[in-house]
Amino acid sequence: MTTSETKNPSDSVESKCLSVRIADIMSKDIITVAEDDSIENVIELFEKHHFHTYPVLNADGELVGVIDQNIILEVLMFDRISRTKHTHMAAVRSLGEDAKSIMISHPVTITSDIDLCDAADMMLKHHINRACVVDDGKLVGIVSKRDVINEVYRTRGMG
Repeated sequence: MTTSETKNPSDSVESKCLSVRIADIMSKDIITVAEDDSIENVIELFEKHHFHTYPVLNADGELVGVIDQNIILEVLMFDRISRTKHTHMAAVRSLGEDAKSIMISHPVTITSDIDLCDAADMMLKHHINRACVVDDGKLVGIVSKRDVINEVYRTRGMG
């Protein structure tokens, strides 16, 4: 291998990914749901903004859960879903009246200083499509798998 063919390790995808922070790629304009918002208000947000997931905040502005499209569809179609999908949680959600009663508690979160490689690893390991970004107990952004894919693609010099 000639000198011109030798790759510099600092040019590897991993080293590039390690230098990108989630703060650089996360969405900062976040539409949130209050835990006491009605289910009708939540459904209207899905119709109006077309996001896949909405963070749920308590009265102190702390992240307490998320509501995604699967939950909304499950609530709307509970009577039609297969009996094998009739879990206790699905039944409780079908009777819910507010965001708190249907949200997924304890959402997966990351901090804004996590690097792109760690975020990608976490998304693959936990089979999630998006994560809430929380710093000092406050929601500061959301990062999606699409955001991570686009940035990895760009760092590989393909985009």
